[in-house]
Amino acid sequence: MDKQAIFDKFVEFMGRFAEIRAVAALRDGFIMTTPFTVCGSVFLLIANLPIPGYPEFMANLFGKDWTAPLNAVAGGTFSVLALIAVLAITYKYVEAEGCDAIMASILSLSTFLIVLPPTVMSKGGEAVGDVIPKAWAGSNGVITAILVSFAVSAIFCYCEKHHLGIKMPSTVPSGVTRAFEALTPAFLLFLGGSVIYGIFHYAGATTFPEFIFKVLQTPLQGLSDTIIGGSIIAALQSILFWAGIHGPNVVGGVVSPILIANSLDNQALLDAGQQLMGNPSAKIITCQVNDVFIKSGGCGLTFGLLIASWLCSKSSQMKSITKLATVPGFFNINEPVIFGLPIVFNPFLLVPFVLVPLFALFITYGAIAVGFMAPFSAVQVPWTTPPILAGLLLDGWQGAVIQIVNLVMATAVYLPFVRAQDRHMLAEEKADENTDAVSTASDIPLHCE
Repeated sequence: MDKQAIFDKFVEFMGRFAEIRAVAALRDGFIMTTPFTVCGSVFLLIANLPIPGYPEFMANLFGKDWTAPLNAVAGGTFSVLALIAVLAITYKYVEAEGCDAIMASILSLSTFLIVLPPTVMSKGGEAVGDVIPKAWAGSNGVITAILVSFAVSAIFCYCEKHHLGIKMPSTVPSGVTRAFEALTPAFLLFLGGSVIYGIFHYAGATTFPEFIFKVLQTPLQGLSDTIIGGSIIAALQSILFWAGIHGPNVVGGVVSPILIANSLDNQALLDAGQQLMGNPSAKIITCQVNDVFIKSGGCGLTFGLLIASWLCSKSSQMKSITKLATVPGFFNINEPVIFGLPIVFNPFLLVPFVLVPLFALFITYGAIAVGFMAPFSAVQVPWTTPPILAGLLLDGWQGAVIQIVNLVMATAVYLPFVRAQDRHMLAEEKADENTDAVSTASDIPLHCE
């Protein structure tokens, strides 16, 4: 089997993978968490703006405890991310199956709460019951939330499609009918949650989320927080996009929960009074590294391609596409250049489209590892925030500098490939002009005397 056949098989496999119901639900479910994480980030950013003297100014203006209302918003968003995820993922999964998504989401939330630890430890070492532990309702419970969502969705849809429920007369209102039809899957789900809780409680003196966190989530987060893991994420996003599959959506659907959990773990360190700079417990590769530094200007850092095109393009086609794509690219929307140039299946641009994000990862990772830039907390910026401004908001002038370095690098790497692409387009345009000229000349009538 030749290389092209292997690549075609890979693209076909990833396309089918993206269409798997669970993968699509995971991707779409975490997209639904965006308003919570972005809005929570705004309040967290206001509480932690990287401006010298800002905390003291705000404390003098509003009092010593001025950050409490802002942190309350973060507690109601980031600290309950697993609760939000279990609702959103279940809803998207069941909705795609054509079943009662609202009822399934509510049952999924209840099932998730059943398997959570029933107590939290106070600062004095006393176990406090009758609470929802935010430690497990937040980043630590993300993988458990995903597993519960998939299990509940599958069981609920099976019961509804096979009519395993209490049948009500046709005269009964539809809302009441749906409620009674959900009794059977509800009983099965709650029974299953109770059994799982009992097994881990009596056999292992632990809980299901704690077990999953130890054997699954911690290793996955550790793997993602390596240069190898980050390289796989960066390269795969670009390769799939070049092949016509929306790489960031496919890859993000799988890795976003892990990268978000990494950033929330860093936030937990800050909340505990620790510093992230130079802290060996801090995670380097987080969702901000991927979204703001590896994909600045769009997947593949294509804003660097546009800058290179402004510097050297001579063909009318290249100039037109560059003008069209620059403003969207400034706000990290690069579909016009991805599909308009195009980059998809373009042999001239495959190499830089894959290499540039890898180089950006190495630069960003190195800047954090050597202490030039701090690891990222839970603060995020809207994905449309322009380059340089995004880095400035996230990590002060250091973040802006690294984004500038990445853009300069991207422009330099893209430049020779853009020149090759431009020469190819220019040759095609000249060939078309010559063809038109010959065609016009042949249409001139000949007069004989």
